Amino acid sequence: MNALRRLGVDPLLTDDASQLRKADRVLFPGQGEASGAMAYLHERGLDDVIRTLTQPVLGICIGQQLMCAHSEEGNTDCLGIFDVQVKRFCPTRHEDKVPCMGWNRLYDTKSALMKGIEGQYTYFVHSYYVPLCQETIATTDYILSYSAALQKDNFYATQFHPEKSGSVGEQIIKNFLQL
Repeated sequence: MNALRRLGVDPLLTDDASQLRKADRVLFPGQGEASGAMAYLHERGLDDVIRTLTQPVLGICIGQQLMCAHSEEGNTDCLGIFDVQVKRFCPTRHEDKVPCMGWNRLYDTKSALMKGIEGQYTYFVHSYYVPLCQETIATTDYILSYSAALQKDNFYATQFHPEKSGSVGEQIIKNFLQL
């Protein structure tokens, strides 16, 4: 909300289906864990609403994960917008800590959402990741290479937090607002 306000946007925070359908753009942030978040969406019928949105939609962090087909977190079926399985990080070395917390570089960027972002750092905090797939529009590395961002049609998603990523994150939000 604050990141949007800094850009001169007056956002509406809602879980009302009719408001979501009427919105010019939808930000789909998340907090918590996959099974609880999906239960919340399902109880309100928002899972079906989100799948059918035609305006630009941006999932952030668990919002990206919930847009995938399935998550290992709670063995949860998700929205299925991206046909990929969300996996838990499996550290192989002592210095690999989970959750991943900190700044990681983005590379192999594609899409208007990632315009001007190649090689920049964004802020991540998560224990689960989306493997590289056909819809990957930005890649990063932590323990292994994985999808930092995804796009399919009008659906965009970032594993990182643009709102916590300084001027780089602000540029990504601006890019989203210009889609």
